[in-house]
Amino acid sequence: MPGYSVRALPSKATPPWGEQLAGRIAAYAASRPSVDLDVAEMVGLRVVDSLAVALAAINRRPVASARAMALAHPRAGGAALFGLPATVTVDCEWAAFANGVAVRELDYNDTYLAADFAHPSDCIAPLLAVAQQTGKLGPDLTRAIAVAYEIHVALVDAIDLHSFKKDHVAHLAPAVAAGLGALLGLAAPVIYQAVNQSVHLSFATRQSRKGEISSWKAYAPAQAGKIAIEAIDRSMRGEGAPNPIYEGEDSIIPWMLAGRDAVYSVRLPAPGERPRGILKTFPKAHSAEYQAQAIIDLAFEARAAVDPARIRQAILHCSDHTHFVIGSGANDPQKYDPAASRETLDHSIPYILAVALEDGAWDHHRSYTPERAARPETVKLWRAIETRLDDSWTARYHAADPAERAYGGRLDLILDDGATLSFEKAAADAHPNGARPWDAADYAKKFQRLSDRLLGEQEAARVLAAAIAFPGLDGGGLAALNPAAPMGAVLPNRPTGQGIFDYTKESI
Repeated sequence: MPGYSVRALPSKATPPWGEQLAGRIAAYAASRPSVDLDVAEMVGLRVVDSLAVALAAINRRPVASARAMALAHPRAGGAALFGLPATVTVDCEWAAFANGVAVRELDYNDTYLAADFAHPSDCIAPLLAVAQQTGKLGPDLTRAIAVAYEIHVALVDAIDLHSFKKDHVAHLAPAVAAGLGALLGLAAPVIYQAVNQSVHLSFATRQSRKGEISSWKAYAPAQAGKIAIEAIDRSMRGEGAPNPIYEGEDSIIPWMLAGRDAVYSVRLPAPGERPRGILKTFPKAHSAEYQAQAIIDLAFEARAAVDPARIRQAILHCSDHTHFVIGSGANDPQKYDPAASRETLDHSIPYILAVALEDGAWDHHRSYTPERAARPETVKLWRAIETRLDDSWTARYHAADPAERAYGGRLDLILDDGATLSFEKAAADAHPNGARPWDAADYAKKFQRLSDRLLGEQEAARVLAAAIAFPGLDGGGLAALNPAAPMGAVLPNRPTGQGIFDYTKESI
């Protein structure tokens, strides 16, 4: 897999479009590479995972609001909305948006961590929506998802956004654009323009994941997917985009990232090379920010050895990302506030650690209720927890070899008698390097646990079978992939009042 040096250049030194990073991404997508069987199987499992977490969130207010926005854009022969009958279709970009919010709402879909962060399965909702509207087949969608993962992983490996307080969806949008190009069989010059436009419009600050975190945390990836769909549509009509978006002297590297002298080495597969990046990514067993996954498992083990009521102080020694993003190093008082939003609490390792120590279990709903957060004994333990930056854990987090990377930490529990107990875990149990790496049965169990109550056993079994088998489905099969809840099981679509899209001449 060749590496390319990417840096800002004067306008007079702009390289030909095919030698730019966006051009190389486009060339790979346009090559429509074949997909290995193990990769196709993993694509199917990540579709299962995405549907599971979307259905678990289907009646939460942000998801219902996004669905209401989508339903205001009906389209015969369009794309379906998760939870509703496949006969209810809307414009594909709005289905991508609504379904994307559902997938991200619980912070429960897959992750990849390297130079930056990513939830690569955020690509699935927009690619599925376009595949449904355009009548593409299961093999087409399988390739598109694998290509999007490949580009996403390559960008996350190479380009650090977080250090410059940029949100990680800036890597998602070009990955989706590349996947769409592969899905539709577009020429490289068309995909190139869409990649440029997607990057240009998706750069945003990380304030969406800082302080009092709002529902925009779930909306941001969905918006990035919608941006990519619109960018592809515009490029297919012959329209151009700001370029070069990475190397330009007034573009993102000099002004939004490390500056004019920065050089990034991006390793992309050669055109036609089979995508394998999805196999480097990892699932979530718990509904929380990924750096908390190993810590939740660690807390379960610690709880078996000590009564949480005896803990006077808890110190988690961890990497820079854990400390500064979800730990006390973020300097966010909201991370210690019992009245904080759910979106804030799932990015607070002190809260997560306190509840996991006390309960010995984790639930996407019960672990975050206001009543659970406000328990006096929990608040006392919560405020006795701090994270400390540990260079050794930072080095392990950023290890060049993925097999050596560690996303956990060492937990020191100082007890009421002054004794200290220490516990350590390098990777979440479900991680490929963990104690119990996930296989197909684990994905199926997660889907059944999160969907059975909403869908009913028969519909849940149907959707699970279709999702696992979808790489071989025809266009009709992709349309039928949509999970449909019984009438009345999905909340009304205007949970918080009217928006602009609901107005008509009669209602004004």
